[in-house]
Amino acid sequence: MTSFTDPELQRLLKQHFPAASAAASFLPLDGLSGFSLKVKLAGRTLLARRVARGAMMPGVDRQREYRLLRKLASSGRVPQVYGCSRDWLLLSWQPGEPLTPPQLVGYLEPLIGEVVKLHRLPLTGYRLQLLPLLMSYWQRSDARRRNTHWLRALQRCQRLREPRPLRLGVLHMDIHSANLLADGERLRFIDWEYAGDGDVALELAAIIGGNGLDSSQQQLLIATYGRLQHIDEERLRHQVARWQPWLELLAASWYELRWQQSGEQHFHTLAAEGWQRVTG
Repeated sequence: MTSFTDPELQRLLKQHFPAASAAASFLPLDGLSGFSLKVKLAGRTLLARRVARGAMMPGVDRQREYRLLRKLASSGRVPQVYGCSRDWLLLSWQPGEPLTPPQLVGYLEPLIGEVVKLHRLPLTGYRLQLLPLLMSYWQRSDARRRNTHWLRALQRCQRLREPRPLRLGVLHMDIHSANLLADGERLRFIDWEYAGDGDVALELAAIIGGNGLDSSQQQLLIATYGRLQHIDEERLRHQVARWQPWLELLAASWYELRWQQSGEQHFHTLAAEGWQRVTG
């Protein structure tokens, strides 16, 4: 833990925790979409998430995240929101240990149960739309990287339009092992920056693609979810498949822009793999 001197964060802490803010200590955290700090106060631990101006990924809006989490606060399924300023979002620290990718397979059935509970919450009013998001990645990318394969994939999505929702629910849209905390018998979701209302099948497709689930794991996910939600399994499987090309393009676009922003070879490699999947 170290000291930290961002005046705006200090003001936000003082506003909500006047007696303890002077003794706060800070630990920078690794993350893909912005800059976050673990904040230790007397008897309390917080998470401070900064608005990464100029480098924020399309679809990420801390003010929208703040409002969405407040709407979901009574569910007990999201971190408590303490405050939001122009540059910072202040949340409660979620207990638990992040899963590793191999561990996720063993937690698949409890994960499905948590996803079902999330999808049954009242809608937030923040509808997810993939086509404008995909267009935003294209527009913000380096013009020299906008090739015909990318353009054709976008035009195909424009022509087909987004699949009509099978059922609307509150979606997390970034469920992978690093965003799942094992807290005793409970799984907790963290990093809600991409959350919103959308087709429940879109979430399942994102879980499959984002975690590389094999055919038997996909079968378990779709069959168990369909049974718990009283949705016909074949209909659900077909709808998940309709979303997969959209998510492949979204993932490739995300890695492409992240590589352009960071220059990290890791993201360049993932972008290249993503474009290979998009182009077949």
